[in-house]
Amino acid sequence: MTQFNAAQEFDRQLCTLTGLGYPALAGMSGQAFRDLLLPLRTTVLERAPLMRPPTEGSAPFLLVLTRTLAPLEATVPLTTLAGKEAPGVIERFYAPGELERFVALAELGLPEGGAYLLFDVERGEEFCGAVPRDALAAVAERDRTPLTIEEGIAYLTHHPRALAKNKCFSLAGSRIGDRRVPALWISKGAPKLGWCWEGNPHTWLGLASGGGRSR
Repeated sequence: MTQFNAAQEFDRQLCTLTGLGYPALAGMSGQAFRDLLLPLRTTVLERAPLMRPPTEGSAPFLLVLTRTLAPLEATVPLTTLAGKEAPGVIERFYAPGELERFVALAELGLPEGGAYLLFDVERGEEFCGAVPRDALAAVAERDRTPLTIEEGIAYLTHHPRALAKNKCFSLAGSRIGDRRVPALWISKGAPKLGWCWEGNPHTWLGLASGGGRSR
């Protein structure tokens, strides 16, 4: 079995973000953007011995940029499905300006700054068909954390095959204070950022989670 190369994976993710134009979205030069993210490489290398190689439904870590650097309206269209070209879209049922009000739950304690690492990511297809609030409780019992919208976008950006038919996922780490739970699914051959009710199960929708965050 080929040993997982965490340094190479970090470099790949940084190259992906740069190639998609994230430096410009952040209002930064390419060099300034790399200088912002490169310190996170040290953290990745420190944790590398404990990492599992990525699979279709999991990732050892993700480079995550928050909306303070890369607006959601700009990053969703940069996502695609594996082997497809159609850009990601935002569900029209989000009212104008409403998406920005779906913010990370305070108890998640996100790292400060516009960029950080999310470790041990799972798309959570085991929760397909489960009520989202019940899936969220199960994730908490395992001492894991639900993904935010930005983390879901990062997951799809770095691993397009993570979003697959009948294996889509909720992003319960971002809420607006009502019963709606953001989610990523497939529509017309492209990723779509939408939302579902926390009490409604869907056979094709699980709940993504991570093992922890760090800078």
